[in-house]
Amino acid sequence: MASSITASFQTGLECKESRIGKQPIEVPSNVTITMEGQGLKVKGPLGQLSITYPREVKVEREESGLLSVRKAVETRRADQIHGLFRTLTDNMVVGVSKGFEKRLQLIGVGYRAMLEGKVLVLNLGFSHPVRMEIPAGIQVKVEDNTRIIVSGYDKAAIGQFAASIRKWRPPEPYKGKGVKYADEVVQRKEGKAGKKK
Repeated sequence: MASSITASFQTGLECKESRIGKQPIEVPSNVTITMEGQGLKVKGPLGQLSITYPREVKVEREESGLLSVRKAVETRRADQIHGLFRTLTDNMVVGVSKGFEKRLQLIGVGYRAMLEGKVLVLNLGFSHPVRMEIPAGIQVKVEDNTRIIVSGYDKAAIGQFAASIRKWRPPEPYKGKGVKYADEVVQRKEGKAGKKK
């Protein structure tokens, strides 16, 4: 009796393959890949990135040239991080070959952005302009004084810098004033209206 319970319990713990994790990654011809143990280096025309995989995950280069991220062990943690590390690897390959960009828009009277060398200067209605040092590996362009394009090869660094710009003046829900992502939809609220008779 006890052995049948243990057997059914073990089969119930079967680990599922991650839908994202099992997809192979295409490596463009202009990207060089170097693998050393649990480490992976990706070099492309836009830059170089590296990652170290935890022991639950391993990366393999197939004969067709595709990269595949596989689970090294069947545990719950391996299930949880399998898809994540496949996505991180794919982002690295895309980043060094094509790059990423985030677009921001300034909405408000007198809200302006401009570049002074490697410093982004924002006028956002404060008593003084906000000066932000642009990190290495990130390019920033300003169009029409109100549109900011943050680009580069490291997706996480671009997202972080774009979020730090937006944090100075997140869009407010009444007039929509502030710094918003170009594809962001700001839920508008109705202001206080006079009593209806």
